[in-house]
Amino acid sequence: MEKINKTLKRLASQGDFQKRYEKQRQDTLNHPEIKDFIRKNHDVITNEMIEKSLVKLFEFTNQSKECNKCESLEGCINMMKGYHPELVINRNTIDVRYERCPRKIMDDEKRKNEKLIKSLHMPKDILNATFDDLQHDNSRVIAIKKSGEFILNYEKGLESKGLYFYGEFGVGKSYLLGAIANKLANKQISSMIVYVPELLREMKSAIGDSTLNEKIEALKKEPVLMLDDIGSEAVSSWTRDEVLGPILQFRMLEKLPTFFTSNFDYGQLEHHLTYSQRGEEEKMKARRIMERIKSVSEPVLVKGHNRRH
Repeated sequence: MEKINKTLKRLASQGDFQKRYEKQRQDTLNHPEIKDFIRKNHDVITNEMIEKSLVKLFEFTNQSKECNKCESLEGCINMMKGYHPELVINRNTIDVRYERCPRKIMDDEKRKNEKLIKSLHMPKDILNATFDDLQHDNSRVIAIKKSGEFILNYEKGLESKGLYFYGEFGVGKSYLLGAIANKLANKQISSMIVYVPELLREMKSAIGDSTLNEKIEALKKEPVLMLDDIGSEAVSSWTRDEVLGPILQFRMLEKLPTFFTSNFDYGQLEHHLTYSQRGEEEKMKARRIMERIKSVSEPVLVKGHNRRH
């Protein structure tokens, strides 16, 4: 069997191999990101370092960065799925370091939140929702238009309002949340859909296992939070003032967009929040919650036939 060194020497002596090698070398060195890296580090990078590192430079050029060549985390083309390359200088050579890509970060965060907050789990049809499946009739066109405007204009760190979808049962309010969440995911923007009645029951249980504060913090800081079916829960002073209140207060101050679905309009929801399970009337506390909801969302009426029938 021919030794590897002899094989390489034999190949190197072949004219066709030399041409292919030189073309690959030039393509690698002319890659915009390679040129930019060399330019930024010209004071430490030598020609010898470049020649020694050609294999690593070639490895870097053929992979996706910031998920720009991957449609999904499952379809990641990189050597390490979910990790993208970064050029670094290491012991007088140019090397490649791998960091989690944006989609991997989102997926890890989602899995962590799913373990922490059980009420994140939504029906499969909501989690797989797309705008293509929505009926573009006159009853839903405004809601779809508003959703599209949010997706198009949203940028993390900039002030923006979510949407408060309200209307009758089964008109597709929750489905809209799912479609928005999936579009945002395509833009590598994290969102969280939470079913409010189950969330509030879960928060009561969290007092016993000491995870309440951790759960509230996760909901406070999610880039785009979606609270599904608010108003269908039984109101208690504690869940209204110690759970919803702090979450919405934080998001209002930080100007984080928050979406809602409800069978109630703003006025009806305020009335619902006014009366606790004990029959106590607390108008000021309900009004305070509503001011926070209005601050982080814009009301949108969703009409149409009942999709569940």
